[in-house]
Amino acid sequence: MKGTYIQPNSQSVIESDDPVLEILGPTSLKGEVTISGAKNSALAIMAGTLLCSDECRIRNVPSLVDVGRMKQILASLGVKITEDKDILDINAKEIGQTQAPYDLVSQLRASFFVIGPVLARLGVARVPLPGGCAIGARPVDLHVRGLQAMGAEVHIEHGIVHACVKGSRSRLKGAKIYLDYPSVGATETIMMAATLAEGETIIENAAQEPEVEDLANFCRSMGAKIRGAGTNTIIVSGVERLHSTDYPIIPDRIEAGTFLVAGAITQSPISLYPVIPEHLTPVIAKLEEIGCQVILEESKRVRIVPGALRATDIETLPYPGFPTDMQAQFMALLTLSEGNSMISETVFENRLRHVAELQRMGADIKVKGNVAVVKGVPFLSGAPVMATDLRASAALVLAGLAAQGKTVVQGLHHLDRGYENIEDKLRQLGAKLQRV
Repeated sequence: MKGTYIQPNSQSVIESDDPVLEILGPTSLKGEVTISGAKNSALAIMAGTLLCSDECRIRNVPSLVDVGRMKQILASLGVKITEDKDILDINAKEIGQTQAPYDLVSQLRASFFVIGPVLARLGVARVPLPGGCAIGARPVDLHVRGLQAMGAEVHIEHGIVHACVKGSRSRLKGAKIYLDYPSVGATETIMMAATLAEGETIIENAAQEPEVEDLANFCRSMGAKIRGAGTNTIIVSGVERLHSTDYPIIPDRIEAGTFLVAGAITQSPISLYPVIPEHLTPVIAKLEEIGCQVILEESKRVRIVPGALRATDIETLPYPGFPTDMQAQFMALLTLSEGNSMISETVFENRLRHVAELQRMGADIKVKGNVAVVKGVPFLSGAPVMATDLRASAALVLAGLAAQGKTVVQGLHHLDRGYENIEDKLRQLGAKLQRV
């Protein structure tokens, strides 16, 4: 179907052959939703298999566009991959090509993760500067400085990062590295590189996200010596080689958070399984401030019981603070919460572009710099909207579930990067939506 989209505050109309998601609201949901494996864990762990010359099996891998791109990047490096449902068998015994292709890397920021493992294994790597969502600068200088501290020579030429380790053994050396910012990507790149380095590497001001800890646990399952993952200081003692493993990926806390908000915004009690409740602490705390109850039904199952929605303030921060990846979804929820809420986005500078789309649905939001003031309104109205990035697309779907009438969401390529079968999961809960 050709979708038509009128840009906010303009008369220009965009014709598109891309599919659109039609949502009829308001809707009530009920039942239980199955949470998929964590996207951000899967991408890093797939890169981590490059550290091992034996075959590795990864379970609970979500079927996503980004995961498909990472498979292509690994294949371009000579890795053999077989898959069966949510299981990937990855054999990186023969890594021949040391440069990932630009057209793939430019579409997926996480593809830059391959630089650490390839450099650690081969002593040389060439990776184009990465792409992904246009939500901010996210430079790679922290990755580069970390690798340089470990003895790599790194230079950037014509958009390609060239890294090599001089010397007869071509082996990185342990180092003490302080990150100016607790970047998840830089922490993961340096940690992976350090697993095969000579000596001990200490990463200070490391990212503490659950996905960093998951990657560390994966590396440990292959024989890496890593301690402190999940805290702000990670210590890696390098080993000569790693061995094969069979490893399950953790559930996706952002998908889980998104479905908790779906229950809240539609005033519907729904259950989620499997989840790791500790990973959802900041999200659950905010939902309870807004007026919902989140009940731990058993160790890996939670249930949201919605209540009257009231305003709250949110500031995004690195973990264990409130996740930037949940900011857009909570903004959709706060448009229908009584009172004035203030949302401060401190992690990425371009991450309020969904405001204009929510305004088209009747939201009352004012933005100044990186702060949005959301004044609750009695209802939202269905409208044609355009997703601007991955989490914004989820926010618009949530708003559409609660809005009166038909919402048409364009830009579904963003949604497909990070949510596995979201339409099927919502339909099983009773939502009225279809991809056209």
